[in-house]
Amino acid sequence: MVPLSSHVTLARPGFKRVGLHSHIKGLGLKDGRALPVADGFVGQVKAREAAGIVVRMIKEGKMAGKGILLAGPPGTGKTALAVAIAKELGEDTPFMALSGSEIYSSEMKKTEVLMQAMRKAIGIRVREFRKVYEGMVKDLNVKFGRHPYNPYQQVPVGATITLKTAGEERTFEVDETVTMELISKGVSVGDVIWIDAETGRVARVGRAEEAEVKYDIESGRRVPVPKGPILKEKEFVHTVTLHDLDAMHARSGSIFSLLFGGREEREIPPETRQRVDEMVKRWVDEGRAEIIPGVLFIDDVHMLDIEAFSFLSRAMESELSPIIILASNRGFTRIRGTDVVAPHGVPLDLLDRLLIIETKPYSPGEIREIIKIRACEEEVELSDEALEELTKIGAERSLRYAVQLLAPAAIIASGRGSKIVEVQDVRRAQELFADVKESARYLREYEESFLK
Repeated sequence: MVPLSSHVTLARPGFKRVGLHSHIKGLGLKDGRALPVADGFVGQVKAREAAGIVVRMIKEGKMAGKGILLAGPPGTGKTALAVAIAKELGEDTPFMALSGSEIYSSEMKKTEVLMQAMRKAIGIRVREFRKVYEGMVKDLNVKFGRHPYNPYQQVPVGATITLKTAGEERTFEVDETVTMELISKGVSVGDVIWIDAETGRVARVGRAEEAEVKYDIESGRRVPVPKGPILKEKEFVHTVTLHDLDAMHARSGSIFSLLFGGREEREIPPETRQRVDEMVKRWVDEGRAEIIPGVLFIDDVHMLDIEAFSFLSRAMESELSPIIILASNRGFTRIRGTDVVAPHGVPLDLLDRLLIIETKPYSPGEIREIIKIRACEEEVELSDEALEELTKIGAERSLRYAVQLLAPAAIIASGRGSKIVEVQDVRRAQELFADVKESARYLREYEESFLK
């Protein structure tokens, strides 16, 4: 039973952009059972519990070759469910969302758009051990020499640097590449740095706590002097997507990319992706990387055509495939590109591979709780009467329309000098902004006045 408690207000300091689903923190489950109101979710108990089972299957690696279809009327939480699944999988889980209509482009094949979206939804966590020289800079002397093409200009040709840790102190002669790195990073005496032993790349960690204080106000952070030897092995963890690796390898070896930093073609060749896949599999076998299967969410899936559906069916069988979540608010409709009518506009052979989760319309009590959550998220304070009015609007018109009236009603209330939204503010916003039914009635009334 959904509690029908009084209005809720919430104050948040600072700037924060409020998104349509920014209130969703998870599926709101406890021991596999959906709580009535939790993690920003209200109702949809069966759908949330089904999604919780899907999350467990994904974590246990039992979702290979499968997909999910979220089916339900508009405004029943399908997108929120997909966002919640991604949140439950963890912060590092890639989440790629697109609409079915976004695949149609004059610059790229629709199958290429889908392939790039799928590869953006697959993360690779790479672990790398590298030898570095780490310590506090105790002394730094840069050596300058004559420029090879301009005898009147001096350029750095090397440097002598002394690094110190809690247990060791050493002096090194470095070449011009490392010297330029030191200069470009603004390294000075008292900074804690590390230098990659293989590439010479320099990273400035911060200002040592025991270094001399030169200014009353400093912007850099203070860090302790490193312990142990200066030359050590450090583990670096990088998280990238397969598409990032594809783009990096597609740019390499091109004279165009050398001159301008980009690549001359928007589509990535299949050979490049094959090389990346082989490289990633080798990293996984060596224990240097792990694959993070993400979520590819395609809303309005009925907008895909038969070619795109065929591509998805084949892509789901790949070893490197994300979790594909489709959403549809259509009933029996024609599959785009054919004369075949199918449930949700999806071919039956693809439907047979999907786990279908149904979402149901909300009850008035659930609508009331959702409006309260959104009012808290948007920092809108509602009177009890205004909350009841919005609940009535959500039940009779649509939940989306009721939620969209929150911000206009708050502005109308502030215009009369009040911080609390009353019934008259909601009704005034309703007069100014029409819903779908009202707009359709208006079109029928003035149909002859519109251009054909």
